[in-house]
Amino acid sequence: MKREELIAKYIAFFEKHGHKRIKNASLIPENDPTVLFTTAGMHPLVPYLLGEPHPQGKRLVNVQRCIRTGDIDSVGDETHHTFFEMLGNWSLGDYFNEEAIKLTFAFHHKELKIPLSHYAVTVFAGDAHASRDESSVKVWKSLGISEERIAYLGKDDNWWPADAPGLCGPDTEQFYWKGKSHPPKVFDPKDKNWVEIGNDVLMGFFKDTQGNIREAKQKNVDFGGGVERTITILSGLEDNYLTHIWASAREKLEDVTDKEYGQHKKEFRIILDHIRASVFIIADGIIPSNTEHGYVLRRLIRRAIHYGKQLGIQNFVGDIAKEFFEVYKDYNLPIEKIIEELDKEEEKFLKTLEKGEQLFEKLASNKQSISGKDAFLLFQSYGFPLEMTLEKASEKGITVDKEGFHASLQTHQELSRTATAGKFKSGLADHSEATTRLHTACHLMLEALTRVLGKEIEQRGSNITSERLRFDFTFDRKLSEEEVKKVEDLVNTVIKKSIPIDFKEVPLDEARKSGAKGIFESKYGERVKVYKIGDFSNEICSGPHVNNTSEIGSFKIVKQESVGSGTRRIKAIIE
Repeated sequence: MKREELIAKYIAFFEKHGHKRIKNASLIPENDPTVLFTTAGMHPLVPYLLGEPHPQGKRLVNVQRCIRTGDIDSVGDETHHTFFEMLGNWSLGDYFNEEAIKLTFAFHHKELKIPLSHYAVTVFAGDAHASRDESSVKVWKSLGISEERIAYLGKDDNWWPADAPGLCGPDTEQFYWKGKSHPPKVFDPKDKNWVEIGNDVLMGFFKDTQGNIREAKQKNVDFGGGVERTITILSGLEDNYLTHIWASAREKLEDVTDKEYGQHKKEFRIILDHIRASVFIIADGIIPSNTEHGYVLRRLIRRAIHYGKQLGIQNFVGDIAKEFFEVYKDYNLPIEKIIEELDKEEEKFLKTLEKGEQLFEKLASNKQSISGKDAFLLFQSYGFPLEMTLEKASEKGITVDKEGFHASLQTHQELSRTATAGKFKSGLADHSEATTRLHTACHLMLEALTRVLGKEIEQRGSNITSERLRFDFTFDRKLSEEEVKKVEDLVNTVIKKSIPIDFKEVPLDEARKSGAKGIFESKYGERVKVYKIGDFSNEICSGPHVNNTSEIGSFKIVKQESVGSGTRRIKAIIE
């Protein structure tokens, strides 16, 4: 089955059952400061899972593009990807586990023709805080799933999220037998021949900060299933990289390296995965840098280049990237921009590698070993993966302090985690009072920037925590002190006027005609929420917001910086 066929079949099935298709959101989360990237289809829906009414109703479906940075080091096997697409359908306070399970099973069994003989499920086994999910077990058995094909697992496997406060609940996962032999009668989830193809998260509870669990006011269902994994299974394959999605790029890489995929699987998979992920990150407005999103992008591109060098090639990244544009033509990717950024980063990295090689020669001169600290310097500052340092050291007959390297790397990672505390938490976004005040202030600041700097200003991204707001926008120079003060004064003037914040749900065309500003407009559905702050601000948004500007406090810009050509970043606080 081809990607476009699976997606069409999935969307049509759930539309037939009353779900409205929502647009694919950006990889850069708009209202969730807990993650760098959109890691699942549920992230753009956080306000609605928490109770905000969605303009398109209570039953939703889409296929969402996602990035998971935690999988970067796992890429190289048959199944892991940094970028992937996720099939998703949701009930926002509408149906719950019985209908959710029946819909998932009908799609798998009737639409995808997965036989009962190759199907198994897991459910939550229960613990001291919540009982076993007998309700879901009853539904699965009513559909013909035998007791032997139901596995009962604990909180680490079948409860989402495992430990964070907020909305939570059991989940029930679906598995397919990919093995060549006949499926065993008893389902063993540890047997790697059983592959997960879907997961219904049943958000029926709320966990407070003390760990107490109670029933949620709004019970939601969130289904997720990987497009790549589903296609691989339905194609009778065990290697995701052998599906049609990768065929053209894989063959191009074989051509430029004059090597076969089967003989260099790890290198090919890393190169292909990282280039595809880079294509989509650049498409959403990110360019390589040394911070946050840009750092992840830079790391992906440079890892691909490193493994390309191992295969004896360079100046190849853009050529491989071109092979993905036809596969994903439905996204209307900005081809020229993507190729330009990839080529620039490859050229920059190759020059950096040359400097690193010169430093290596200096560090290795008249020595029996490369210290862990020096190996980490080569990695951090010059892009030398440990494998490259080991290889070059071996050529000279000297050793490398691998333990020292990993100790330095761990220290660096701990510092990075501390610096970005909160970014990688499980659970739903922080919608605290402080975050809500800053979110509304962000609307006022965008309008103020437009009035002070010009109407050409466009938002490029935002990240809001309870301590500060960070806002990226199009502008090609540093703001003067006078301009900063004008923006602050405008925002604070509106705050002091005690203006009520109103919103209404309207068709997207009507919102546009009203002059409402919007970010990543391609993500919006047919109906949107438009928030108005008097006659000052008019913007498409999904919240959260204060009721009156007087609740915000005193607004102050504390920092501005460049985050790439033509893009400025402002950090601001509420006092």
